[in-house]
This record gives sequence, structure tokens and C-alpha cells, in this order.
Amino acid sequence: MSKEPITRKSQTDWARVDAMTDEDIDLSDCPEITPEQFAKAVVQRGGLPSAKNKDQVTLRIDSDVLEWFKQQGRGYQTQINRLLRAYMEAHR
Repeated sequence: MSKEPITRKSQTDWARVDAMTDEDIDLSDCPEITPEQFAKAVVQRGGLPSAKNKDQVTLRIDSDVLEWFKQQGRGYQTQINRLLRAYMEAHR
């Protein structure tokens, strides 16, 4: 068992970090997210209960949007539901 303390003083120069502007930050190894990647993203929050009761509805969706979701494969309706739930939670 080590006798060294578990925590150590940070070696980060926080004053320098605080003084940085957005232009000073190197994002070359962090590419921008494309609209296609964003469309596949699902926001999930830990502990969010799954809905036990679901209602069947008729919903008019642009045909190209529906076709894109269907092309994602099995579970596309669940994916749509998750995206709608994430949007709802974000706008409460």
C-alpha cells in the first residue's frame, strides 16, 4: 500500500486556461459534428424511466425523413420516440 496522498495539487496553470480565448484552443483533433452524425445522436439521461404506456397515433412526417429513419434499420420508431423525448426534456 502506497503512503503517498491520494490527491495531489493540480499541475494545470488555471490562470492561463482562464485567459484563453476560443481562438487559442486547438480543435484540430476534434472534428466538427456533421448533420448526419447529429441526426443519429440520441440524448439519454441516466435514471430516466422508460414509458410503460404508449399510445398509437397517426403522425404526418415528411416522407424523406421517415424513409431515412427506416433505412437506419430495426427500431427506427423507438429512435424517433427517443429523439422526441430528448427534445421534450430539453425544452421543459
